[in-house]
Order: sequence, then structure tokens, then C-alpha cells
Amino acid sequence: MSLQHIEQPVILGDGRLGTDILRLARAASVRLLSRYGILIAFLALWQVSSSTGWVNAAVLPPIDTIVAALWKGLTGGTLLGDIAISLQRAGIAFVAAVVVAIPLGLFMGQVRSVETALDPILQVFRQTSALALYPVFILLLGLGEASKVFVIFWATLFPLLLNTISGVKEVDPKLLEMARVYGATRLTVFRRVVLPGAVPSIFVGLRLSATTALLLLIASEMIGANKGIGFQVMNAQYNFQIPLMFAAIVILAGLGLIANQALVSLQRRLCRWSQPVN
Repeated sequence: MSLQHIEQPVILGDGRLGTDILRLARAASVRLLSRYGILIAFLALWQVSSSTGWVNAAVLPPIDTIVAALWKGLTGGTLLGDIAISLQRAGIAFVAAVVVAIPLGLFMGQVRSVETALDPILQVFRQTSALALYPVFILLLGLGEASKVFVIFWATLFPLLLNTISGVKEVDPKLLEMARVYGATRLTVFRRVVLPGAVPSIFVGLRLSATTALLLLIASEMIGANKGIGFQVMNAQYNFQIPLMFAAIVILAGLGLIANQALVSLQRRLCRWSQPVN
């Protein structure tokens, strides 16, 4: 082998490997920017505006200051206890709403007379703000955990209940008729036709209820609480600990995103049959 051959560079796959890597990186960047580009630009504008003095940094701290306060609160344990108690309150109320709303909604959706009898009072309660009723709950249950959990339960009950009823009523009548023609029992029709057909709508209600639970959690913890993320937001505001206040708000947003994504993932697993085929 000549010296000329030895010094000649070796190109793997005629340069195709490097080209494929660049193409994949470019495609990943395009997907990232198309989905999160506006969010990244918003955070960058926030950071620059606060750092350069375009806005008052005491009122709107830079992103890095908020991240530092968040890290300090989590590692120091200040926020961990608040997260735990908030998750406990929201979790108990959400589970109670699921246990009550889904069976009741499935029953009302199938028995028209029950729905006709209960619908007026449900509509009245649904249109009454849970926050407007919170003082009533406090009078009845006190300022302790019971009133906080119950107001969250009350607010999360109706989105899930109404979506469950709607899901049952939207099941294709032809599927019900076909099942009965083939001799399916009432229980079999419910298990094999009604319940699977209502599941997508039930998950819509679950996602709405999860969002509502977090919203009411904050409101309930701002009144008569000494622990929780909502309390931490108000306490930080009163003491002018603005970075800590924004850190608590970031935690709330993160909890909402995690809950929503968990429900979306669960829905995709349970409702694979309803996903469009590409």
C-alpha cells in the first residue's frame, strides 16, 4: 500500500452517517421549535426584560432568580411539605369525585327517568360557584381540612359527572341494538358496549376535574390555611418574597401538567381502539 493510500481519509458509508445525523438533528430542532418555540421566546423575553431593567425586577424577577428560589425551597425542604399537603387535599377530593361521579353518571346516562328527575338540581348546583359556597362549607365544616377537601370535591364533581352522562348518551344506538339482537344481556351490553363507548368522554371529564381541583386547591388554601402551596403563594406575597411566590406558582403549573399528561397517557393505553390509524 502506497503512502498516498495511507494518508487518504476514511469516510464511513460515503458520508451518509454524518448526513443522517445532521438530518435527524435538524428534524428534532424543527419539532422542538414548532412546539415550544413561543414558550422559549416568552421565557427569554422575561429573562432579558427583568435583567436589563425594562421591567421592575422586584415585581417580576428574572427566570434564573425564580429557579434559584425554587431549588432552594425544594432542597431546603420548605416547599416539600407544602407540596405533600396540597397533593393530599387535592388527591382525596379528586378520588372522592371519581368514586361518586362515574357510577352516578353511568346510571343516569342509561336511566332516562333518573336523569330527568336529577338534572334540574344538578344544573342549579353546577351553575353555583364553588367559591361562592365556600363560606357555607366553612360554617358547616369549620376551617379545618374537611371544608377545604369538600369545596375541591364539589367543584370537581360536576365536570366529571356531566361528561360521564354525555359519554353514555353518545354511544352509537346501532351498536346497542346489534348487541341486543345477538342476545347480549343487559350487563353484557353495559360492559362491552356502553362502558367502552363512554370511556373517552369520561377521560375528558377527568382532565377537566383535575384542572379544577388544582384551581380550587389554591383558593381553599388561601383562606384559613397554614400549610400548602396556595398558602405559600399568599405568605410569600405578604412578606414580599416574590421569587418564592413565583416558585410556588411554577410548582402548581408543573403539578397540573403532570396530572394532565398522566391522564392522557392512561387514556391512550385504555382507548387504543379509539385512536386514529395513521
